[in-house]
Amino acid sequence: VQLQASGGGIVPPGGSLRLTCTASETLLGLYLMRWFRQAPGKERELVASITSLDYPTYADSVKGRFTVSSDIPKNTLFLQMNNLKPDDTANYVCNFRRADVSGPQDFWGQGTQVTVSS
Repeated sequence: VQLQASGGGIVPPGGSLRLTCTASETLLGLYLMRWFRQAPGKERELVASITSLDYPTYADSVKGRFTVSSDIPKNTLFLQMNNLKPDDTANYVCNFRRADVSGPQDFWGQGTQVTVSS
């Protein structure tokens, strides 16, 4: 299974982007989808997550600006990012987690770069 992330780019402060992450095939047992980001010299940060029951959570730094959503039948995860700030500049990586008899199984996308700059 491969995850393909897209939608990154260069935007000025206050701009918007919509990230998309699509799995190459259906993941049986999928129960959690997440967006992480990592900026140069910083640790990876969990930005937002959503469960298969459509329950979202957000990092404090993005609450009120980002919205996570999913289309599970289409194996797709979204992240709508509004009012972007320079501190949002990072490589955004998606993650799908499913239940497996051996424990949680994670799948990772390759990342999409978001740059917020005037």
